[in-house]
Amino acid sequence: MIDETHPGPRAATLQPLPARILIVDDQAINIHAMHRMLSGGNHELFMATSGEQALAQCRDNVPDLVLLDAMMPGMGGLEVCRRLAADPATADIPVIFVTALSALEDEAKCWDAGCVDFITKPFHAQTLLNRVRVHLLLKQQADQLRELAWLDGLTGLCNRKRFDDRLGEELRRCRRSGQPLSVVMMDVDHFKHFNDTYGHLAGDECLRAVAAVIGQTLRRSHDLAARYGGEEFVFLLPDTGLVGAEHVAQQVVQRVRALQHRHEGVDAGIVTLSAGFSECSPDTVQSPEALLERADRALYRAKADGRDRAVAAS
Repeated sequence: MIDETHPGPRAATLQPLPARILIVDDQAINIHAMHRMLSGGNHELFMATSGEQALAQCRDNVPDLVLLDAMMPGMGGLEVCRRLAADPATADIPVIFVTALSALEDEAKCWDAGCVDFITKPFHAQTLLNRVRVHLLLKQQADQLRELAWLDGLTGLCNRKRFDDRLGEELRRCRRSGQPLSVVMMDVDHFKHFNDTYGHLAGDECLRAVAAVIGQTLRRSHDLAARYGGEEFVFLLPDTGLVGAEHVAQQVVQRVRALQHRHEGVDAGIVTLSAGFSECSPDTVQSPEALLERADRALYRAKADGRDRAVAAS
């Protein structure tokens, strides 16, 4: 059965997941034929019968590969491919044209549109399977390299560049989906004092312990946690309002406190966190800078109010 319920863009992870394949053709018989050939593999199969549907699917359920008919009524496959290549959120999706076009000039148009390969109709099942397998392997390898580049080397969480990229994507998705988006900013309290007291190696161990708590708390695949810089962390929580953001922030604050990680010379005597969080609703979508600034102001209020707590943006 074709699964059309998978959530939005994946969070950065090195764990292998079923490949998402989008089949685009205005003829149902062609979709069913390709679906039958591919259904035995480790794939999640989606379908679209027009160029407009294909673009919507790629925005909301980012696939690992698109099998695209070049000739369709309305928006044709060439235009779909050009638009996917022009959008940073979809530019890395490999597109294989499945087409009856065979003239050299038509092949040139397919390459110029940005495809990675094409299969000429009528095609053999083994040809389709081999092309799909090769390009999924190449996509997986490219994704792993990107994900390694997205990771913070010390904590294993995402780095700031990955967070900044995803924040822009999720703000656009918030506007389209009508669902809220929340950001949580966290800071290890008195971390400079901790480093001065115990040394930088102990400081690194402290940050790794905090990151482990964060990773255990954020369980949804489309949430994202990143090391924002130094001792500061940031969470991106799609489809989440202030109540949900507060729940996540309080959980992390409480679990870090429960570690009882020794920190002499401060009132608490242990390592604690302060957090600030803010929400962006679909009808008031803000710039990334404005959303982060509100969360950052709330974080400073948490510190001014005594630390070891989470505060909502006013």
